[in-house]
Amino acid sequence: MSLHRILTTAAVGIAASAATATGVAAAAPAATAAICSVSWGSTAKTSAPMTARQLTNVRAGQHTCYDRLVLDLNGAGSSPTGYDVRYVTTVTQDGSGKPVPLRGGAKLQIVVRAASYSTTGRSTYDPADLKELVNTTGYRTFRQAAFAGSFEGQTTIGLGVRARLPMRVFRLAGPGNGERLVIDVAHTWS
Repeated sequence: MSLHRILTTAAVGIAASAATATGVAAAAPAATAAICSVSWGSTAKTSAPMTARQLTNVRAGQHTCYDRLVLDLNGAGSSPTGYDVRYVTTVTQDGSGKPVPLRGGAKLQIVVRAASYSTTGRSTYDPADLKELVNTTGYRTFRQAAFAGSFEGQTTIGLGVRARLPMRVFRLAGPGNGERLVIDVAHTWS
């Protein structure tokens, strides 16, 4: 058993004994605070290259320390997909400039440098509800993801979040020979 584990176990035991002796309920140790330490910041994250890939899907997931949005891109491109992800006052629709209403205390504008349509104009991403791309019910940070359009080879998505919190953006290979753009937004500043 490691020294850290021995000390943690001893501290919990002492706290429980003291609480029992005084009649006060003991609190569980704050183990998740150390696990959730992030240093991402909330400034804009950008990467410039355009790609021939197309957006094919948007998914979301919950993790211990953050909520995650994943944009799936098909394998049509050979270079990494560019992006511009930043907090904004208002997310606007591509082309028209109309505001995209979003729930939450802060708004992330996600611009992926890939279209959501093929070279023949056929849609490659056709969500059932443009205002609710993913179900964010029960998420700690995400409030709403909405489609803001695809124009001149790039696609914009608005992400309403609880507050301006740290975020990170990165790319992963797959599915297949495609690529995924990943946006994580932390639950807290730590």
